[in-house]
Amino acid sequence: MGIGPVEYMVVAFPGNKFKGEIAPALQELVESNTIRIIDLSFVHKDANGDVVGVELEDEGSDVFQAFHALTAERGGLINDDDMMDIGAARDPDSSAAILVWEDV
Repeated sequence: MGIGPVEYMVVAFPGNKFKGEIAPALQELVESNTIRIIDLSFVHKDANGDVVGVELEDEGSDVFQAFHALTAERGGLINDDDMMDIGAARDPDSSAAILVWEDV
């Protein structure tokens, strides 16, 4: 069985105030078989400009648990270099979610 088409997006969150507000909308798309989430990671850039990439497995908060429930499998498509490049492009004190999905 093939895969595709595959798309990705980066959603930026100023002020590192990400609370997972998009999780229910993504859950609806997954449950309606519109998309299948292949990979999902997060990048944080602190006020000093230091970048940290966070994979779902690395985070224990309720926000990340909500997203973890959406990903049946992890494709490993987003790597550390991707997260660092995206983080470097962000303003200090901000976050971004990186999502790769298949259009079902």
